[in-house]
Amino acid sequence: MRILQILGLIFCLLSCNSKQQLPKTISLDHKNQSNQYITVLGIAQDAGFPQINCDKMCCSSYYKGYETKKLVSCLGLVDLEAKKKYIFDATPDFTEQIQGLKVIHLDNGNVIDGVFLTHAHIGHYTGLMYLGFEALGGDNIPVYAMPRMKDYLETNGPWSQLVSFKNIDLKPLKNDSTIRLCSNLKVTPILVPHRDEFSETVGYKIEGPNKKALFIPDIDKWQKWDKNIIEEVKKVDYAFLDASFFRDGELERDMSKIPHPFTTETTSLFENESIETKSKIHFIHFNHTNPAIRDSHVLKDSIQALGFRFAKEGDNFKL
Repeated sequence: MRILQILGLIFCLLSCNSKQQLPKTISLDHKNQSNQYITVLGIAQDAGFPQINCDKMCCSSYYKGYETKKLVSCLGLVDLEAKKKYIFDATPDFTEQIQGLKVIHLDNGNVIDGVFLTHAHIGHYTGLMYLGFEALGGDNIPVYAMPRMKDYLETNGPWSQLVSFKNIDLKPLKNDSTIRLCSNLKVTPILVPHRDEFSETVGYKIEGPNKKALFIPDIDKWQKWDKNIIEEVKKVDYAFLDASFFRDGELERDMSKIPHPFTTETTSLFENESIETKSKIHFIHFNHTNPAIRDSHVLKDSIQALGFRFAKEGDNFKL
């Protein structure tokens, strides 16, 4: 019994020491980086990769050790000058993504300084549950939401408990109305057409001191939008765009009922644009069936050869 107690004490000491050795921030203050930047925290569609009960080759490749796990589509925004960090969407992988922001990028003593929600589909807001009474028990964590999204959280359980217990502090957003996070960082929500059963859907324009980014993880089809996606991409330096499905016929169901821009549709739309414009596009939000979610695939290579890019977890983009 004495030996077991000693071994337990040694294990605790080693665990504590390993926690103390975790880096508090990542230094990005060299000529190729900036103090304000975006980091990719996830690339998968709402249900993640591998997806539940999928025995097809796409997901079985993960279980066989050929592919890595992919977290759900999400961006982090880090401001090393103001010592603030923000997250765009609260995914089912919220816990891991918040920890990544803390350990790899910035530990400022706050869980998160703001959560920007795009809409009320499972991969984009359900991570808020970890801020609640049964988990973190958050203290007025700022959550930015559009009117319908805000109303949905306030009037539907279990989300309404987050509000009544003051785990979260809902911050109202308006379409095309800019939020200034600090002198160097601005965020603007932009309405996009999507399946809006419970809330409206927005993308975000994120502006830093030198560069701008567009984040649209979900949209029905580019043609349904009242803006021209080509012109919108030209206005920014990075465009993280919905690429849920690679092409029509990818699923064994009527894909017109789950409209998204196919990767092939977007590349065709931009085929006559310059390499400079194409290279601004970083596809994101991949369904488990999309070959582009894999670490390497010939179809992915063919798109990259045209000048387009694919978002990858851990990639940083200076602002």
